[in-house]
Amino acid sequence: MKRLSNIKGALAVLTLAIVALVAAACGNSDPTATPNSGGSTNSGPTPTPRLSGSIEVDGSSTVFPITEAVAEEFRRGQPGVQVNVGVSGTGGGFKRFTVGETDISDASRPIKSSEAEAAAKNGVEYIEMRVGTDGLSVVVNPANTFVDCLTVAELKKIWEPGSTIDNWSQVRAGFPDQRLRLYGPGTDSGTFDYFTEEIVGEVQASRADYTASEDDNVLVQGVGGDGGALGYFGFAYYVENASRVKAVAIDSGNGCVDCTVATSRRASTPPLPPAVHLREQGLPAKPEVAAFIRFYMEHGAELTEAVGYVASDASIYAGNLQNAGL
Repeated sequence: MKRLSNIKGALAVLTLAIVALVAAACGNSDPTATPNSGGSTNSGPTPTPRLSGSIEVDGSSTVFPITEAVAEEFRRGQPGVQVNVGVSGTGGGFKRFTVGETDISDASRPIKSSEAEAAAKNGVEYIEMRVGTDGLSVVVNPANTFVDCLTVAELKKIWEPGSTIDNWSQVRAGFPDQRLRLYGPGTDSGTFDYFTEEIVGEVQASRADYTASEDDNVLVQGVGGDGGALGYFGFAYYVENASRVKAVAIDSGNGCVDCTVATSRRASTPPLPPAVHLREQGLPAKPEVAAFIRFYMEHGAELTEAVGYVASDASIYAGNLQNAGL
């Protein structure tokens, strides 16, 4: 049985390109028999048959809002299909995906070579699809009035392995004598991989004495309830919780850059440009998964924007469908 996955490759101030891995079919699926969820700009809507079954999704909490929004809308037209969307982090999602436990694996980084090898070993083939762009937000508690911008060097000094910084006065001269507590994604998170590579300089290199969670909502709650907090997570969660946390601008050497949708749209700039890989291996095996993929590509742009992400160009979605044979 082959599977589908969503994968998100990271950018900087910080942006993350979202991509999808679509699993290939096991049998001789007929592309003309694939259900059309309606709204296609290529061939127009066709009658949508009622489907049943379940679709298993797991992985990145950063991609979760998009997939969950798509799933909710999809279920309106296909109430017989149960779409289960979990949040175990990018690495956790790939662990399940590469052994065939899930149909979709949300991720905030490209699939690693070791994960691709595991998928191949277990007969799981896939196609990658880009579906949008996210921003990574560095945040503090709203009561913090002295931090509006941090440099990459300061963030590295705080988060690098062996760091013992636990007071804001240690970060920069002039900052008050106030306890500093850290909140961030767990080690299975693609956002964690991206942040550590771009800020610390090495993937997975981070101090371990911080409050970690694969669920960004937990991080929002932590930072929002802790006056001395500093944390990071996906931009969509900041947009949704802007009254509960305060976004910090980042200076990577060219001045402070605010965390905004406009910034995310301009994020083809260094330090990390978009890296998107599309691989065609075939069609999804289950008709309900094929219908969900089509619906995702046809309606993903509007729903991506609705949850605070930046949608890909329409040609990207059309190309995704073409590559998948849908």
